[in-house]
Amino acid sequence: MHAIDEKYIRDVIRTIPDWPEKGVMFRDITTIFQDSKALRGIMDSFIQRYIDKNIDVIAGIDARGFLLGVTVAYALNISFVPVRKKGKLPWETISQKYTLEYGEAEIEVHKDACQKGDRVILMDDLIATGGTMEAGMKLLDGLGAEVVEAACIVDLPDLGGSAKLRNAGTPVFAICEFEGD
Repeated sequence: MHAIDEKYIRDVIRTIPDWPEKGVMFRDITTIFQDSKALRGIMDSFIQRYIDKNIDVIAGIDARGFLLGVTVAYALNISFVPVRKKGKLPWETISQKYTLEYGEAEIEVHKDACQKGDRVILMDDLIATGGTMEAGMKLLDGLGAEVVEAACIVDLPDLGGSAKLRNAGTPVFAICEFEGD
């Protein structure tokens, strides 16, 4: 396993001002996938963190959470559950509406995505307002699963999402933070 350097990861992530709309500082993690050192460091950090935690399922939020979650699930030899945008899953689903930094959306999971009592890590690329993670946790809770931790590459603490999740009793793990910028 490789040690992770938070500053290195922050430097690799591209910041795009005013995207997808004016006033938003978009943290583009796709640059991580172009940098093998950053990618390996991030994935090793997640895998090492959860390897001995008796996790049953990794759930990844559409779409960048899929890239992280499926890799971690594979390495841990456990199941992966896609948490999709509404209308993208072919079978019976449950859904949850939420607000995010720049609008509203709805996500869903298959009704049989988790078993009652499953210990789940919910993954996405970043936490901003926490709306997407909170909606994902409600979906998984509705299936009887326990979200053990919310995990991401980037936390934007100024937007309050990670604090909201922690205050609701869910631990949050982020590789790095972008505060005040």
